[in-house]
Amino acid sequence: MGVSAASILHSLLHSRTHGAHTQPTSAKVLTNAILVHLRGGRLHKAVSVLFAAPVSFPYSLYARLFRICCANFAIVEVRKVESHLVTFSPTPPVFLLNRAIESYGKCGCLVDARELFEEMPQRDGGSWNAMITAYAQGGSPGKALSLFSEMNGLGVHASEVTFASVLASCAAVVALRLSRQIHGLIVKYGFCGNVILESSLVDVYGKCKVINDARRMFDEIENPTAVSWNVIVRRYLEVDDGKEAVLMFFQMFPKAVRPLNFTFSNALIACSRISALEEGMQIHGVAIKVGFGDDDVVSSSVIDMYVKCGKLESARRVFEQPGSKNLISWTSIVSGYAMSRKTGEARELFDQMPERNVISWNAMLAGYTCSLQWEKALDFVYLMRNSTKDIDHVTIGLILNVCAGLSDVEVGKQVHGFIYRNGFFSNLFVGNALLDMYGKCGNLRSARVWFYQISRWRDIISWNALLTSYACHGMSEQAITIFSEMQWETRPSKFTFGTLLAACANTFALNHGKQIHGFMIRNGYEIDIVIKGALVDMYSKCRCLEYALTVFKEAGSRDVILWNSIIFGCSHNRRGREVLQLFGLMEEEGIKPDQVTFQGILLACICDGLVELGTQFFNSMSNEYCVMPRLEHYECMIELYSRKHGHIRLGEWAAERLNQLNPSSPVELQIVNGGRMQWQAEPG
Repeated sequence: MGVSAASILHSLLHSRTHGAHTQPTSAKVLTNAILVHLRGGRLHKAVSVLFAAPVSFPYSLYARLFRICCANFAIVEVRKVESHLVTFSPTPPVFLLNRAIESYGKCGCLVDARELFEEMPQRDGGSWNAMITAYAQGGSPGKALSLFSEMNGLGVHASEVTFASVLASCAAVVALRLSRQIHGLIVKYGFCGNVILESSLVDVYGKCKVINDARRMFDEIENPTAVSWNVIVRRYLEVDDGKEAVLMFFQMFPKAVRPLNFTFSNALIACSRISALEEGMQIHGVAIKVGFGDDDVVSSSVIDMYVKCGKLESARRVFEQPGSKNLISWTSIVSGYAMSRKTGEARELFDQMPERNVISWNAMLAGYTCSLQWEKALDFVYLMRNSTKDIDHVTIGLILNVCAGLSDVEVGKQVHGFIYRNGFFSNLFVGNALLDMYGKCGNLRSARVWFYQISRWRDIISWNALLTSYACHGMSEQAITIFSEMQWETRPSKFTFGTLLAACANTFALNHGKQIHGFMIRNGYEIDIVIKGALVDMYSKCRCLEYALTVFKEAGSRDVILWNSIIFGCSHNRRGREVLQLFGLMEEEGIKPDQVTFQGILLACICDGLVELGTQFFNSMSNEYCVMPRLEHYECMIELYSRKHGHIRLGEWAAERLNQLNPSSPVELQIVNGGRMQWQAEPG
């Protein structure tokens, strides 16, 4: 049986004191010496004097020493004080032993705390509370709950502090049913009205994702404190209800409650997630007004909010303010520029960072991958590996994205080996990224093998990645088979159906597309605007335009993407006149056309040979709709002019403009077939 450090000290001290032949020094003199050391901040010397003394001391001195040792996490000193106490006080008071348990708990020595708890000849409610709190705060919520159950079974009534620790443990293990039982006991023992317990109940219900119960509990608090408000704002944020989190934040002010810095931070994060720039700016202003403008937590959240809301200039202004630069804010501003595809500015800031962590490196690498700058991303990976040993699952996922972008399956295989050697193979995020890499590189055999290797922990994302791999390579039959297998293990998501419909569209598999459409209807899936767009695209490409029009007309709301889908569908089915009618209806609904819309209109004009009308639409892009023509629009104009004789000069003009836009791949206009124009790449 193991012996604790406290027991060894006890034994040594007992042996030493019984063999001592010196005359004991006065306890009063030694007490004064200990107090002098404590007032001078010399805890180690104070405890050394106590430990060497062969006399007992006043209980108040032991209590004070336990409290100071606890505050300084001085575990060696805690053991010495406890050892001396039990040596010279054969029956020490229970309250002092409770303080010893609390001290062991605060110092993270749960074994010593439990051993002392078990050896106590008598216990009171404080003893149970001390041990339960030690487990709760020491990362052992299961043991805390088990001990509470034992305590309750013995008929020992819990205190308010005990209930607070138990609720925290329930929250840690997401024990909703037990939380409701504890709630009942709190009511039974008459602790309603205790704002700490009420706030703890809000917290545990929120963590158990029953946010409505959390809100009801919060509304029952007569006078919520700043901590109470922080809890409810945070829990709304964690269930992705950013709008309600922001609303709750603003409700604090009529109640005259000053928010904590973390409450400001949580509200700003909520604004970031819902792109609530105006509310974020108001929160920023309030933070400055109440004196949190220089707070690291708040300023970093302000910068992140402006970044996520697309206001890089505002984020940069806050970042450049004195005292605002720290590792978190540096990383936020680098990430902002990187993910806005301003990788040059992001890299300049990254190179200036006084310190970096793995998140900083990942932010810059993510910027390169987001911008599809695969070569720069690969160079950055080599720089990272040569500069730091820090690497996490996000880094691995990004590196695999780079391999996929470069279609370099050999480097991907090397990364696969690294994953095994460094213990990342069981991380599902990494596993799915590896699956995606093999699929995008066209190595479907390795994708399938890896898919089965992760069978114990794969999820819906894994299935979608495999399904997408087959669909993107034109293997719609295999994709449909995977979809059938998938249903035995997990419920398909809307993303699954979007991928399948795209596969059917690209392979003109109308029957499969109809089956998927019917499956969604039969199984009660929400056919949102994204899926409606995929259905319109699939039916259009499969030459079933009437079905596409039916889906389009039944859509409750239509955005520009859905309008573009039906416009392209009509164009591909040579229904140019209907495209022009749809464009008119689109404008009536107040939907602003974009570059894709005009490409579909120009294709319709090509189908019907509407040269003059096509020219009018082309000119109206920049003149009326502020849409700048792109390469594909000039290509359409060249094709449009080539369909009718007598427009050689216009064809030459379009080819010239095309070369200005794309100088790296110049084209040359040629007259063929008795006057018809065509363009081709210039030699060399």
